[in-house]
Amino acid sequence: MVDISDDQMISLVLVACLMIISKARDMLDNGGIVAALTVGLTVSLAGHWTWLVILMSFLALGSSATKWKFEEKMAISLAEANEGLRGWRNVLANGAAPMAVSIIHWQLPGTGWDYLALSSCVAVACSDTLASEIGSLDTRTRSIINLQAVPQGTNGGMSPTGTLAAVAGALSIALVSALFSSQQEYEISLLTLIIVVSSIGWLGCQIDSLLGALLENDGYVGKHTVNLLATSSGAVLAVLFTNQFL
Repeated sequence: MVDISDDQMISLVLVACLMIISKARDMLDNGGIVAALTVGLTVSLAGHWTWLVILMSFLALGSSATKWKFEEKMAISLAEANEGLRGWRNVLANGAAPMAVSIIHWQLPGTGWDYLALSSCVAVACSDTLASEIGSLDTRTRSIINLQAVPQGTNGGMSPTGTLAAVAGALSIALVSALFSSQQEYEISLLTLIIVVSSIGWLGCQIDSLLGALLENDGYVGKHTVNLLATSSGAVLAVLFTNQFL
């Protein structure tokens, strides 16, 4: 008989809750649920159950932002396809980086950067999602490249509303991360954790915008590839910060 630790049991319960809530609240389509199951099990079992809570916080915030004024966004062709349900590509675009961090943590425990990296790449995902979903209705949109006015919803576009939403998204994940930091074997003050995760989350959102303007608009890469690169940058920035200052 396989022994299951308390942390592993909590992880399995959380994954089950994730599946039920995602289906009941129409957050994910069937492919998205399968992908979320894979991401959830990997992050919680290879990492820690608190890591999954951070991811679930992003899912809840991102889903709420997606459904916010959905009809208005649909009227101007800026609403998420499939009636706002996220598919497997979207789940992996935002979940692959946390999965990679969790697997590396599992193989190389005690590295000291893993929790910060996990929190940071999720903060990037949340910051970008809220900026896109909430900022898309702001007509005061300018290109991140040259600050010229562009149509709302343009890849690489920035708006006052979107910028504030990006800050709120990054800060939300930073606060959740701080809430569960006591469960980690990681020595960093709560204030430092909040500042670093928030900052990296917002910076990663800007990286997403730059990649969107430079690569996605010209058809070199797609939306999900841009999301994957941006969330991965969050983990990289966290590792760089750890190596330089901690």
